[in-house]
Amino acid sequence: MAVIGGAAAVVLSGAVIAGSALAGTPARSDGAAGARTLASPGTITCPDVASRLPAVPASAKAEVDRDLALLQTQIKEANTRLAATVGQGGPNFVDNAILGPLKDKRVATVNRIATAIGRTAAKPAGLDALAPCTLDAGGGGASTGAAPNTPAAQQPGGGDGAGGNTGAGTITCPDVASRLPAVPASAKAEVDRDLALLQTQIKEANTRLAATVGQGGPNFVDNAILGPLKDKRASTIDRIAIAIAIGRASAKPTGLDSLAACTLTP
Repeated sequence: MAVIGGAAAVVLSGAVIAGSALAGTPARSDGAAGARTLASPGTITCPDVASRLPAVPASAKAEVDRDLALLQTQIKEANTRLAATVGQGGPNFVDNAILGPLKDKRVATVNRIATAIGRTAAKPAGLDALAPCTLDAGGGGASTGAAPNTPAAQQPGGGDGAGGNTGAGTITCPDVASRLPAVPASAKAEVDRDLALLQTQIKEANTRLAATVGQGGPNFVDNAILGPLKDKRASTIDRIAIAIAIGRASAKPTGLDSLAACTLTP
């Protein structure tokens, strides 16, 4: 059994998206307990998974390659979201709204990689230790911790504006289980795990919704909570469809991806 260790990191920059308007903006305290102001959105840095894998069996290579590519996509999306939410949030905004959801997605993806390898070789252990990422604040503050995504020139009106987190409502999502075709016995355990994961994702999103009341500005809930939730659900639903297709030795069921998007209901 392979044991994962060491430290390797891959950096995908999101700082350039912020534009020259933020350049040279000094960091300062916004007055909130534990809050720090970033001089720029910074860059999200994650441990490199590919370099920590054991030999990948030929039978798993295509699946592992897809998931390694997905890990890079997840980092790019997180950096895009980091730039898009400048001026929003309060203490722990980046941890709660960006780094937390990114870790959740990476855990699911690296576990899927380990499972794919483990079907025909020893399942690698410890890959989930590579899931957490950090924020390199570009010299504007600490790399992790309680940091609002807030340049000094852009203080948010806590919860103001359409889509800001006023604390009202509950996140609800389409039911996936009732929309599935017959699940073959060989795929049932895997499908059941992913259906349970979908429920966990909704609970985590509602917890994050409650934890960020009073934070954000226009489109805060969409960008920081509903968007990451949709991404995670899309990945999980696709995994369910693949499991069913493999178990049935038939075409992958279609249309399930339309169930990924969730809404905030009063």
